[in-house]
Formats: sequence, C-alpha cells, structure tokens
Amino acid sequence: VEPDEHSYNLSVDGIKAAITVKSKAILPVHLYGQISPMDEIMKIAEINNLLVLEDCAQSHGAQLLDKKAGAWGHAAGFSFYPGKNLGALGDAGAITTNDDELANTLRALRNYGSHKKYENLYQGVNSRLDEIQAAMLSVKLKYLDDETAHRRSIAQLYLAGINNPAIQLPLAVNSPACNIESHAWHLFVIRSEYRDNLQAFLAENSIQTLIHYPIPPHKQKAYEIWENLSLPITETMHKQILSLPMGPTLTLEEAEQVVQVCNRFNPTAR
Repeated sequence: VEPDEHSYNLSVDGIKAAITVKSKAILPVHLYGQISPMDEIMKIAEINNLLVLEDCAQSHGAQLLDKKAGAWGHAAGFSFYPGKNLGALGDAGAITTNDDELANTLRALRNYGSHKKYENLYQGVNSRLDEIQAAMLSVKLKYLDDETAHRRSIAQLYLAGINNPAIQLPLAVNSPACNIESHAWHLFVIRSEYRDNLQAFLAENSIQTLIHYPIPPHKQKAYEIWENLSLPITETMHKQILSLPMGPTLTLEEAEQVVQVCNRFNPTAR
C-alpha cells in the first residue's frame, strides 16, 4: 500500500483498504527510525485476526506510547548491519517475540531446524549469530541511548535551522505520543523537487549525501508481477528523497555546516 507521505511509514487508511479474506499479516517497516502507528495497526490486526511482524532494522530505540519498537507486534526483526544504530562488526540480526512457541521454533530454524544435534524437526537454515558479533553488540548496546540522544540533537538542529523553501523537512506525525524524542533518527531524509541539483551542490561543498532508496520496490526487477502497479505517492517520494549526514560521529558543528550550505542552495541559480 502507499505510505503516509509525511512519515513514509504504512498508512493506516491504506492498510484498511488493502485487507481481503486472503490477508495473513501486516508488515510495518519503521522507516528511517520513526516507529509506525503501532497502536492503530495492532487494533486493525486484532479485528481482522492478522499477524503483525515489525521490521525494526532502522528503529533501534524508537518508541510509541512508551513501548519500544519490536515490542508491539507478534514478532519483529532487527538488523545489526554495521551502519545501523546498533551495528555489529559484520552482518548480524535478531528476532524478538513474546510468543514462547514461536521463539522455540525460531531457535530451531536458525540451526538447521534442529534443537538436538543430528535431529531435524524442520527444514531450517544456518543463521546463527556468532559469538564475536554477540559480544560486540552486548558492549555497544550500553551506549545506544546516548548515541540516540546525539542523533536527536542533530535532528533538532536540522529541523530548527534549515529554512530553505526548496527543501521539505521530515515530520514525526504518527501520534502525539510519537515525536522527535521518540524517533531514533537512523536517517534524516529530506525531500526536494530539485533533489539532483541539491545533491550536487552539497557535494561541491564537501557534504556527502545518499539516496535511500532510488528505486521503489514495485519497480524492482525482482517484482515484475507489480510492474504495472501505480503508486504515485511512492514514486514521487523516490524521485525527491535525499539523506543528509546523520550519525553518532557527526559533531554538532559539522551539522551546523550542513544547515548553512542547505540554506545557501538556490535551485534557480543552477
């Protein structure tokens, strides 16, 4: 379904319109670090007897109504890719759930479908988190809250300082209980009709930016079944989005430089 054009997360109205008798689950992606409207999503799921599986790859520490991402749905997936808010030394991830039966099954599935060596209950995979990654993550976890607070300081600086009418700033709009202080700010994503010129201008001023993500999922080669699907909000967003520098190693002084350069951008001058 189309996203909410302000938060970029699942649209509640879109979910309601898309549910059919074939629906099995809702997969909310807490994109860029902002938690989806999980209170409303869980109510929809309960009414329609649907599973809710959260994608928390970008939302470590985000919260809504004092409940953290990963604690809302029936299960949730976290990524510990090195570039995430909580990153390992290499690829890693985890699943969270309050369902004991599911947890027990998942423990087997990650280990060749086995609870006991040489006995396979399921057709599983080799997807164990190795000890080095686990040890590193257990140390880094202690610093997650402080690093998230720094990300929020950078976001506040950007939101207060960037006033260029050619740049649309992100909004935390899901709920009065979900705002800048509950957003994990994995990325700080702006929008501009002049995205390519803006990116070039920032690069000329020694500011690196990235596009997360240039191609909409329904336009990917892997999903040709959806190639004729029309999602105008999604397609417009993918043409306009641009990620400004964001992370625990970025200083507030460097962030202020980003603000100044963004405000100097003049699309009519290029």
